[in-house]
Amino acid sequence: MAAASNSNGEAPGAGRFDVIVIGAGIMGSCAAYAASSRGARVLLLEQFDLLHHRGSSHGESRTIRATYPQPHYPPMVRLSRRLWEEAQSEAGYRVLTPTPHLDLGPRDDPAFRDAVRNGGAAEVAAGDTSWPWAGVFRVPEGWAAATSELGGVMKATKAVAMFQALAVKKGAVVRDRTEVVGIAKRGDGSIVVRTASGEEFHGAKCIVTVGAWTSKLVKSVTGMDLPVQPVHTLICYWKVRPGHESELTPESGFPTFASYGDPYIYSTPSMEFPGLIKIAKHGGAPCDPDGRDWAAGGVGLAEPVARWIDAVMPEHVDTAGGPVIRQACMYSVTPDEDFVVDYLGGEFGKDVVVGGGFSGHGFKMGPAVGRILAEMAMDGEARTAEEAGVDLRPLRIDRFVDNPKGNLKDPVDHKGE
Repeated sequence: MAAASNSNGEAPGAGRFDVIVIGAGIMGSCAAYAASSRGARVLLLEQFDLLHHRGSSHGESRTIRATYPQPHYPPMVRLSRRLWEEAQSEAGYRVLTPTPHLDLGPRDDPAFRDAVRNGGAAEVAAGDTSWPWAGVFRVPEGWAAATSELGGVMKATKAVAMFQALAVKKGAVVRDRTEVVGIAKRGDGSIVVRTASGEEFHGAKCIVTVGAWTSKLVKSVTGMDLPVQPVHTLICYWKVRPGHESELTPESGFPTFASYGDPYIYSTPSMEFPGLIKIAKHGGAPCDPDGRDWAAGGVGLAEPVARWIDAVMPEHVDTAGGPVIRQACMYSVTPDEDFVVDYLGGEFGKDVVVGGGFSGHGFKMGPAVGRILAEMAMDGEARTAEEAGVDLRPLRIDRFVDNPKGNLKDPVDHKGE
């Protein structure tokens, strides 16, 4: 069992490990926790400071919901919901606040209808004005609303810190400010990970969870063009109109919600900042994670949200002057917006596993993805996924071989956070 280290990584004999995890966002931190929980000697590497704001795992909140157009995600969400509870129980504090969930969308929208069905949501009857929050939302003509019990808000940065702390408690070694520039397989079958400073770490297995840097690292290691496009997105917090502040809080039972159509909108209850509510648009502009335009990267992302609010929640949310708080974030988007959870293959066989392309909707499934990645690396299969009915076949890399768009058959399959 490895000795725990501080963020500078001072730990005795830290050169050889059972599992090396590259990338300490939510996926890598969950994978490190899952592997170390089984007694593996784990090294978790992060290129920036721990809990940095340059990727996709920082910030105040993320949502959880089981309403997905694709049938392979609801089982993973339900598995993850259970694993969130187990981790919180072990940590002794909570990072997830349960809420109901609400979906809105055009009644004949295929993605909306599939999400309602796959997530087990209850659709509100047309003309019914007695459903919860009917006084908050103006449902457009031809639209429908559907409610479900599985919703909630995760405190994002706090959650990442929790899984890192749990991993260290299990003996994992954590090193930040350690940029990985190479992964190679040695003649003895072991994996060697090389850093920008010239250090080498040796492991039996390796898990790659580097978010927006996935395509760059995979390309440099294998020459493969893995279609994971970094996207600059914008999180917006809007002012709740005076007198309605308490109505939109988790304490009052207000839900997380998503609105299908164009734009795809998602929201959390008023929680992080009193008197403000997070309502944002899924998506953004392509970017280089090493050269983002922090000032202009989110241009054009707030205005569609304001128009949506003015049409659907005008009595409760004020859009005058725009969002009160704007926070930059990144997605790592595949052409079909499905995850990549697979072995790197080639000379690496099953010794290197990749988790990436989470496309702005992966955080909620972090504990499940982490468990799956750890089992794939350590066992050569993901028993937990199989037992939970999680189908990993749509997440394989080879889906892009014959079709550059992967699983995409319809023009749009929105999923947002």
